[in-house]
Amino acid sequence: CMKRRTALGVFLLLACAVSAVNNSTMAATCRPVPFALLGLGGVGAAFVESLLGARARHAEKFGLELACALVADSSGYLSIGDDAALKAAAAAKAGGTPVASMAGATKGDPAAALAALPKDAIIVDVSASSTTAALLVAAIERGQKVVAANKKPFSSEQATYDALVGTPRHGRAKHESTVGAGLPAVAALERLVAADDPVAKIAGTFSGTLGYVMTGLQEGRPFSEIVLEAKAKGYTEPDPRDDLGGVDVARKALILARGLGWKLELGDVNVTPLYPDALADLSVPDFLAALPSLDADFKTRAADAAAAGKTLRYAATVADGKLDVGLQAVALDSPLGSLSGTDNLVEYYTKWYPTSPLVVQGAGAGAGTTAAGVIADMVDLARGA
Repeated sequence: CMKRRTALGVFLLLACAVSAVNNSTMAATCRPVPFALLGLGGVGAAFVESLLGARARHAEKFGLELACALVADSSGYLSIGDDAALKAAAAAKAGGTPVASMAGATKGDPAAALAALPKDAIIVDVSASSTTAALLVAAIERGQKVVAANKKPFSSEQATYDALVGTPRHGRAKHESTVGAGLPAVAALERLVAADDPVAKIAGTFSGTLGYVMTGLQEGRPFSEIVLEAKAKGYTEPDPRDDLGGVDVARKALILARGLGWKLELGDVNVTPLYPDALADLSVPDFLAALPSLDADFKTRAADAAAAGKTLRYAATVADGKLDVGLQAVALDSPLGSLSGTDNLVEYYTKWYPTSPLVVQGAGAGAGTTAAGVIADMVDLARGA
């Protein structure tokens, strides 16, 4: 028994020694890839947590260390020296401290600091700002790389989109998380385009909030009750019209259409909100109070759809040179019709998928899934994939 224990002890010591050597070698051979993080809100915080948790996997699998050089928000920017500083900055921001108020930070635009980063740096935009587009375009022009979860730069003017992705595509900008959080909706489209498989139609639901509302209507519940419940659960924006208006869905559909090579502006998307113009300018409390006035109409629409063997979905359709976003009645046995809850779904109808579409489905919202998509894009760019 004593001999067996001694042998086991020697084995464990040897295993620890080998592990230590491997870890040391791994650290020595890891290639650091610098990045700057624009945005340190909910997605930014999830990104930091996920990235730090992935250190060992990135080192072992890819020989990479994604090393943060700078974080920024709308107030200013802060140079980051190591993971401890990154974690501290994320914690301070979560506690309500703007970046500019953190020790050692600089107030104002980070443009000059981003320009000083190496050419292999990745500029990561997880903000919700419309002002970051110029920073991203400048990074691309310098030869740096860009990863974004922020859909606004990629759904702003066509010229901005073209400057970001390149014509022809240069492969230094990735934006998977602009459409469906971590879902590979953009990647699926890019593979279809690369295979020269002509895409005749894209249809999808790109809002977990509106998916929740549609599921409630299918269950026979009043529209006002569903919206108020969704707001109470934190599914909607503080003003639910930001979700019910369909503009967020329109931006995502526009990004996919541009991925096909279409030249369109956001104003070219036909968007039908889930509320009438008469409710558009009300205060939030007055809008919420007026919601029951819409219940009868939605009840009738849901019943008519059910009578035809269909159900309602708030969906986007990209086909025949047009982008339409609004309420649709779809077959119950279709991929869109079988969807429930807050999942997102995208259908691609192509030459090789003419009647049974290529479908990408799953959680299309949430800080964690969005952060996962961003990190995957960063690893691809760092590897030259």
